[in-house]
Amino acid sequence: MNKIFLYPSLFLLMILSACSKNDKRSDAYGNFEAVETIVSAEATGKLIDFNIEEGQLLEKDVTVGNIDADQLSLKKQQLEAQKNTIRTKFKNVFSQINVYKEQKRVSQVEKNRIEKLLKDEAATTKQLDDINGNLNVLDKQIAAIESQNSTTMQEIKSLDVQIQQIQDQINKSAVINPVKGTVLMKLAEQSEIVNYGKPLYKIADISTMELRVYVSGEQLPNVKLGQIVRVLIDSDKNGLSELEGMVSWISSKAEFTPKIIQTKEERVNLVYAVKVKVKNDGSLKIGMPGEVIFK
Repeated sequence: MNKIFLYPSLFLLMILSACSKNDKRSDAYGNFEAVETIVSAEATGKLIDFNIEEGQLLEKDVTVGNIDADQLSLKKQQLEAQKNTIRTKFKNVFSQINVYKEQKRVSQVEKNRIEKLLKDEAATTKQLDDINGNLNVLDKQIAAIESQNSTTMQEIKSLDVQIQQIQDQINKSAVINPVKGTVLMKLAEQSEIVNYGKPLYKIADISTMELRVYVSGEQLPNVKLGQIVRVLIDSDKNGLSELEGMVSWISSKAEFTPKIIQTKEERVNLVYAVKVKVKNDGSLKIGMPGEVIFK
């Protein structure tokens, strides 16, 4: 009699075990990723200081290093000295113009007086011609000096542009971190000679990771933007840890199944990429495999 009841109990246990295993089957598989930024040198020279280490958390817009810019500073000082010299010439030219303009004002007053006298026949036509000739000479002298002044202004503007270019290069000699994140890889060391465009370090914000998975067309209706899902990662050889994730992106175009991806069904020809955002509690790493359960 005991055997009769034993077998149904064992059979029921096997069914429950099978159901339990099926419940643990995931709907999609993929790998975690993050937006990685490679920060490169924007100037050429010696890396005189470089204060970062791999694994270090950096804030946005902090200065983490400097490239030697002494020669650029000297060049800027030279251009500013030239600009000051030209400004001195500009002041002298401006003074000459004021002198001629005052002479013209006096001559114009004299012309008006002669014209009145000429009406009363108290002056001669020659006197009027002489004063008009003098005014014409003064106008030509002022125009010539103003032309010289225009050339001087162009020289000053040209130097201003050169100084701005040098200052821009000096500013770019400072290595400024562009994004908040964790240093993944250090690619240069202090005292190295770096060229423009040389990668210095790689950084990524890993506080929130994205799990990229692929789903079939049959699964797609069950996936919605903003949907809260279960994310499973390996905790040890025989166990899984569960995290909460949110669907942040669904591809609008189908693609062929990547060879490294396995879905819960047999491999299919076309799948849709899906990104799931997961808050990183420190256990998630770039490239780590993960699983998603949508329901």
